[in-house]
Amino acid sequence: MVRFRLGLADLASTAFACSALQEAVLSIRMWTHPGYYAEQIPWFRRLRDDFELLGPADTGLLLSLVASNRWIPDFLTPRPGSPSPSFPDELAVLRATPPELIRADLGRTYLPHDRVLPAPLREGLDDPARLLARIADAIEAYWERCLAPAWWPRARSVLDADIVYRARRLAQGGADALFADIDPRLRWQQGTLTIAWDHWPDLPSGEVPVDGKGLVLVPTLFAQGAITAIEPGAAPLIIYPARGRATMAETVSPPPTDAALERLLGRARARLLVLLGEPASTTELARRLGVTPAAVSQHLGVLLQARLLHRARHGRSVLYARTALGDDLCRGNG
Repeated sequence: MVRFRLGLADLASTAFACSALQEAVLSIRMWTHPGYYAEQIPWFRRLRDDFELLGPADTGLLLSLVASNRWIPDFLTPRPGSPSPSFPDELAVLRATPPELIRADLGRTYLPHDRVLPAPLREGLDDPARLLARIADAIEAYWERCLAPAWWPRARSVLDADIVYRARRLAQGGADALFADIDPRLRWQQGTLTIAWDHWPDLPSGEVPVDGKGLVLVPTLFAQGAITAIEPGAAPLIIYPARGRATMAETVSPPPTDAALERLLGRARARLLVLLGEPASTTELARRLGVTPAAVSQHLGVLLQARLLHRARHGRSVLYARTALGDDLCRGNG
């Protein structure tokens, strides 16, 4: 297990972040261990042709970044420096990794379980700076060809919705409510946050001193439980499974609405209200309804004025969700 000791100041500075680079790197697990992330399978089937077009050199290098137990080197997922950093900014941080750290990170990732480094990484260690550049180039090509066009906008809406929900839990119930709801692996007691891996006894144990460095919580679509850096001395970070990740497998068709709700609000607004049981952006709602964002915005404005919705901002995204009154109206729907 890993323990984070948080004083009052540390708890007050605990923050959430959404990381495009993290999701790009962790998504490589879909090509090596797809059965662990079943909700992503329809998306990645569609992405396979584009992935293979990257070429065997890039795909081979990318696949080598995931160990047989799904561990990934820490330097590939640096702690986000802001709540919503751009992919180019995060890639620049990756490219600036000191080459001397790469060998140690690779050893911690592969040697305890696999006993040997994958060939593309082992052969590249003669020139760690060049290996780092090749890895960053391959991740960038993978992002631009496979993830950024369609997958990331959908994934981003799920991650943003999770963060808005968590922030509300923290505001309404404090740390007890927040950590109790994030993941069963997390335990919060008397200023100590513990991550326990019951079935992975070979994971490192230790204590992470927060000591004013801040704890950052990052949701992901590619983890089955809360995790942290392999090296306990790294900057305090917890990556946890995003709430609502199963919706990635849903079709774009909105759920049916009740006739009475349609008579009260009109069909378009009733459909919007039903969809907003989970927070979503205007763009995501427009995609699911097959209409323009402008049309969605007009209806959202009316529902906001009627106090059926509330909105919250995370980074550059504005997310809408039902209020308690909106929930009451939809309770009998469908």
